Amino acid sequence: MLGSNIDPRLLFLQEAEHKIAERLGKILQLSRVYESEPWGFEASQSFLNRALIIETKLTPQQVLNGALQIEQELGRERLNEGYASRQIDIDILYFNEMIIDEPDLLIPHPGIPDRRFVLLPLVEIAADFVHPVLKQAQTDLLKSCPDESRVWLFKPQMNESHEV
Repeated sequence: MLGSNIDPRLLFLQEAEHKIAERLGKILQLSRVYESEPWGFEASQSFLNRALIIETKLTPQQVLNGALQIEQELGRERLNEGYASRQIDIDILYFNEMIIDEPDLLIPHPGIPDRRFVLLPLVEIAADFVHPVLKQAQTDLLKSCPDESRVWLFKPQMNESHEV
């Protein structure tokens, strides 16, 4: 899952996608880009989010390390102060049907069932994928999601980059 709320938001998503395809694995599917209110904190800029499915030969830890490196290259600074605006956020939501509980890696991502901005793009590309812990498809998780924050399809403005 990709997210950005610092301009140029769309360009940060596109750069992350390019680097993921180059280093972590082949992108099999991409959701449309969604825009959403900041979740868990106040910010003046909304987020752009996109879910993707990749095919990789890497381990979950290698994918995490690669994602963290890509975030850093795109200017992300992790300050461990909770939620904040960011150039790019790359989250591993699922890794096949694996369940991983390590200090630096939780799969499936624990926030999935509580976040509309995650579930809407996920339903678009993996509606029937069953959460390995909750044993519910993404569509069912969306139906029972308690999050009422606004999420809408992104419509680029003239000043937003469209190039990959």
